[in-house]
Amino acid sequence: MDRTALAAAVDHTVLGPETTPGDVERVVGEAAEYGMNACVPPCYLDIAREAGPDVTLATVVGFPHGQHAPETKRDEAVRAWEVGADELDVVLNVGRLRAGEDDAVADELAEVVAGVPVPVKVIIEAPLLGDEEKHRACECAVAADADFVKTATGFAGGATVADVELMSEYLPVKASGGIGSYEAASGMFEAGAERIGASSGVAILEGFDAANE
Repeated sequence: MDRTALAAAVDHTVLGPETTPGDVERVVGEAAEYGMNACVPPCYLDIAREAGPDVTLATVVGFPHGQHAPETKRDEAVRAWEVGADELDVVLNVGRLRAGEDDAVADELAEVVAGVPVPVKVIIEAPLLGDEEKHRACECAVAADADFVKTATGFAGGATVADVELMSEYLPVKASGGIGSYEAASGMFEAGAERIGASSGVAILEGFDAANE
């Protein structure tokens, strides 16, 4: 993977509860400078679009616990797309999955996918799931016609090579959570990830540069 392809596979992210408009402007500016995508809170999409008109913008839906009402998730997704989001990362309802309500989980996700004409990634929150649950979560994402499965929000734990390998059996994988270096990102790509979500996007790209001097 060359530098341009690597940058295009990184979603440079700022999603913490204390995120300010200035943080979003900084991250989007870095994404534009380095050729990355950006992932920002939905409340700042207008600011992000103005700061980086040519940056691919992702935002989150049902974040961070996935427990919004289904119609709320769909409405949030539609509004985010209307405001300027190019991609959506929606959190699966882990509690319903754990309760065995797989049809309800898949139906909720399908409503989001059907509501917008942009790629949807399903965050399965893998650190909270056993392997059997991870398989079922991915099956729900496939049934909903999602475009990606994503490992985690980062609040309950991070991405692992084993999770990426398991999830890549179903859909393209966005590995997210705890990926702070080029070496860590490389391990995820080698495991089958096609996208990386990280607040350390600049460090990942600069690590690539250092490794290829």
